[in-house]
Amino acid sequence: MSTEKSIFQRPFWVVVFALSAAISWGWAYPLIKLGFEEFGITQSMTGSKMLFAGVRFMISGALILAIARFFKRDFKVKSNGGLWYILMYALLNTTFHYAFFYIGLSHSDGARAAILNSLGVFMLVLLACIFFKSDKLTTKKIIGCVIGFAGVLSLNLGKGSSGDFTMMGDGMIILNALCSAFAGLMTRGLGKHVDVVVGTGYSLATGGALLVLPGVMMGGVLPNITLYGVVLLALLVGISTLGFTLYNKLLSCNPVGKVAIFNSLIPVVGAITSCLCLSEPFYWKYILAAGLAMAGIYIINRR
Repeated sequence: MSTEKSIFQRPFWVVVFALSAAISWGWAYPLIKLGFEEFGITQSMTGSKMLFAGVRFMISGALILAIARFFKRDFKVKSNGGLWYILMYALLNTTFHYAFFYIGLSHSDGARAAILNSLGVFMLVLLACIFFKSDKLTTKKIIGCVIGFAGVLSLNLGKGSSGDFTMMGDGMIILNALCSAFAGLMTRGLGKHVDVVVGTGYSLATGGALLVLPGVMMGGVLPNITLYGVVLLALLVGISTLGFTLYNKLLSCNPVGKVAIFNSLIPVVGAITSCLCLSEPFYWKYILAAGLAMAGIYIINRR
């Protein structure tokens, strides 16, 4: 019997794929804010934000399912409770997760939202040690998390990213981080119920539909549809398709902590790209944060 590891389990490719997912997700912060501006979605238009998010994830889920069909992936649900598991996963990983995220991001700076959202990364690394035997709480994992989180906290040093806590801004982003952490735990068990790529497509398409429906019921519309806006939406669809497919596949066949820690780079990328795309001021602390995040990743993944 062959004992050759899957490409998603080989150390070099784990790093390449995890970095690709993290960097692509970091770009989502400025693109969402630019999308809101281009489509004419203002801060108070909660229904429109949910509609925008729902359309993004429905298209992404449909695209993943089409790719899975082309490559003849197995669409069969493997267990009796599989449909319920997929539904709960869709709600947690897409519907609730991004409802909180889109609302919170529109009430917060891109860099500040990225910092708070990273709490989900470290929560997932530690929760995985409780729920999975393959993820043991080791000294290097604790050190890696501390250094990685120090990098995230360094984004908030000094002036420029501070401010008062708000429930609609910071509170929503923290709830989003909680959903992200628990959805990450569920991702590890997704393969027991359905092919991971197919399950990712189902969760995004279903979760997106469950964002569109309440968005429309709340009077959500996309007031100003332009070619530039469609391009921004297409980029966000691409980010979701690439990011979720790679990340979920990696989580399904590797220790959760080794993969999840790469997402400590998301807030750093989000802060830097927000400076590039939204003309937010650039601070030296972003370089420090990137260095500390990379150090945390290296410590947890080194042999």
